[in-house]
Amino acid sequence: MKKLLLIILSVVLVQVAGAQIDRSTYPEPGPAPEIKLGDVASFTLPNGLKVFVVENRKLPRIAFSLVLDRDPLLQGEKAGMLDLYGDMMMGGTASRSKDELDEEVDFIGASLSATSTSLFASALTKNRDKIVELMTDVLYNPIFPENELDKLKKQAISGLAASKDDPNSISGRLTAALNYGKDHPYGETYSEATINHITTQDIKQYYATYFKPNISYLAIVGDISSEEAETLVREHFSKWEKGEVPSHRYAMPTVPPASKVALVDRSSSVQTVVNITYPLEMRLSHPDFFVTRLMNYVLGGGASSRLFMNLREDKGYTYGAYSSIGSDKLVTSFSARASVKQTATDSAIHEMIYEIRNLAENGVTEDELQAAKANLGGSFGRSLESPSTIASFAINTERYGLPDDFYATYLQQLNAVTVEDVNKAARKYLMPDNLYITAVGNGREIGEKLQVFGDLTRYTNMGDVEKEIDLGEEALDASGILQAYLQAIGGASAAEGIKTVKMELATEIQGNQITMITVQDTPNEIMVQKVLMGGTEVSKTVMKDGKATVSAMGQSQTLPDEQFEYLKMSMWSVPELFYETMGYTLTVDGVTEVEGEAAYKLIVANPTGGELINYYSVATGLKLRSDDSLSGETTYKSYEAFEGVLLPVSLSVQSPMIPVPLEFEVKELEVNGSISDQDLK
Repeated sequence: MKKLLLIILSVVLVQVAGAQIDRSTYPEPGPAPEIKLGDVASFTLPNGLKVFVVENRKLPRIAFSLVLDRDPLLQGEKAGMLDLYGDMMMGGTASRSKDELDEEVDFIGASLSATSTSLFASALTKNRDKIVELMTDVLYNPIFPENELDKLKKQAISGLAASKDDPNSISGRLTAALNYGKDHPYGETYSEATINHITTQDIKQYYATYFKPNISYLAIVGDISSEEAETLVREHFSKWEKGEVPSHRYAMPTVPPASKVALVDRSSSVQTVVNITYPLEMRLSHPDFFVTRLMNYVLGGGASSRLFMNLREDKGYTYGAYSSIGSDKLVTSFSARASVKQTATDSAIHEMIYEIRNLAENGVTEDELQAAKANLGGSFGRSLESPSTIASFAINTERYGLPDDFYATYLQQLNAVTVEDVNKAARKYLMPDNLYITAVGNGREIGEKLQVFGDLTRYTNMGDVEKEIDLGEEALDASGILQAYLQAIGGASAAEGIKTVKMELATEIQGNQITMITVQDTPNEIMVQKVLMGGTEVSKTVMKDGKATVSAMGQSQTLPDEQFEYLKMSMWSVPELFYETMGYTLTVDGVTEVEGEAAYKLIVANPTGGELINYYSVATGLKLRSDDSLSGETTYKSYEAFEGVLLPVSLSVQSPMIPVPLEFEVKELEVNGSISDQDLK
């Protein structure tokens, strides 16, 4: 009887509980707490330096962050100077060479670095005085050595060369140029020419003009009291002399009156990098700051966002699709981006625009808003685990004129946003009819399909409008292009006289010597290519008897016929001799620019569908570049004559497998010499 009574009572309680809880509605969120950020001590030196101190005794470490608050600078013909400045500042002082400075920092287990707008140092508490001494030595006495600038220029130019074939870097330059214009600090791009224009005098002039305490903030975080910090700062930073710093103003970029399409043709691409973008104003102090954070999260802020769920989970066009709205005192941008399958480029863009338009017209749901609040609130909470975050909050509050409780009430401000607020912001900030739709990919495959979205303009990999080159009746057909090339290198007869070639090329990657040895026996249709690292063979490719075998790390594999035919297209020193006799299809895809030089674009397709794209100079006939999706891009930088035939002796190879270009130089090249059995093994 007691058991029966308990069962009945349990059923009644369940029914009562069920009647009291309505699970069909989203539970009301509790009040957001006010964040306790801890005390931030602050003071200002007579020279104008504003100092913030965050005491944190958890670890015996201390960090110093010096930040300059200057206007953005348009560098013009010196573009790239600001990127080099930080390393130049660390290039040594009046009393310490670069090596001596690095050794002293390393000896105490500290770190010290600089940029064009900052200086950062950190060390153990016991080495506090020493790291401040080193930091202020760099601040007051940099010498900006000429030899350091020469080295940095070479590195910058090498990095630029790599970025010219990187689709994401290309997309970044293009969207910046479109959103802001190349006459704006955020839109200009450095080039080899601007890098070479930079002098040590430019670096010194920048230092003398902008490194002033009256536009600077110093944040000190770690094992130190505010009193100790003030004593330390007054001792080491008081002699820093203030001065007038020029201000700069720029025209505000505007959105396009109608959507425009911008295409960069990257023939070797099998994917398309898509970025849908436009400029807008948004700052930390803007009344819509929190609303736009939440709106963007719903659209493309994470793996549960609309863009991600549509393009990846539903359609399978990409591994990820995201959006962002920046924050900047001057100007920022909206961006929706994804790397998509080439065949789905137009479909992916259609879906991205659909999601932007749908959110602008129909808004968000309460569930989406609550999920966005939970995610952004969690991210903010996790950021508080770092003491340096508190110091940056203090600097931001001062720099951007924020309310004193901006960060303390961050979660409350986030939580106060309503669905109506977000929907109003979506109508205001999302502009589905005023977009820059950018694509970096195979123009021949995607160009025509993109025109449905707006007027299409082609751009170079440096973000400049591609020049339209129309040769009219003087334009050569495919056969004429090949004849011009053969004539340029010494004539078809001389090229046909090349029967054997033995060649050794060398390059260096991350300090490792790479050697490529190639042996070609044209009459017997044999080619052997070995790659050595530090003198040790790491791979070998052998092409003979109608097949190709690749050996590496003790393993050997015979390539499928399709890959063999692909490699065969570039098997010989002068493959142009064989294009027409081997059944290849030749298509001229107009005239374009290659490093500022007009060039015919010739598409070479083999019977299995493999394609090689060659670019031949209109002026000289010489081959300037070759692209293919398998091996990447090869640029032919210089030629020399061998047995009356010009052959390339300096090559730049950008492979999909290697993030930086490999600069190969020919060390040995023998034409029509004897080839032994050992050479062909």
